[in-house]
Amino acid sequence: MNRKRSIELLNQSVGDEMQAVHQYMYFHVHLADQGFGPLAALFRSAAIDEMRHVELLAERILFLKGEVEMKAAGGVEKITDAAAMLANAAAAEESAAKFYNQAAIECSANADAASRQIFERLVADEERHFDGFDRQLDNIKRFGPAYLALQSFDKTTTAAGE
Repeated sequence: MNRKRSIELLNQSVGDEMQAVHQYMYFHVHLADQGFGPLAALFRSAAIDEMRHVELLAERILFLKGEVEMKAAGGVEKITDAAAMLANAAAAEESAAKFYNQAAIECSANADAASRQIFERLVADEERHFDGFDRQLDNIKRFGPAYLALQSFDKTTTAAGE
């Protein structure tokens, strides 16, 4: 097993996941502030998933006797338009799934089956995130501003105003 290369791939993934956490929390707070609760919740949930990914990756790095690099791969993009947020997130998830597929193949070739399995799990999670973001973006494109207006409806309020 090429531990050094596995640790490099895992640490690169930690950085990417840390960036996703920061970006998605930025989107979450801005969408919540705009009154788009369901979209805000989607990003909050994805950010929590990404935090779990960081933990999983870090645990594997430590098992391999490596040092965990807790540095985000990049900064937060200041996007406040809901459709642009979803497009950004969908593209990031698609890119992550592609990278994790390649990392799984490389870990397999290096006889690191456990890291390969982690990357395969991440592919499934990132594809699920992509699907959620892409579906919401498609709804905005199909239904226009009316769809976003529905996102601002507070479902805890009844018709009687209770």
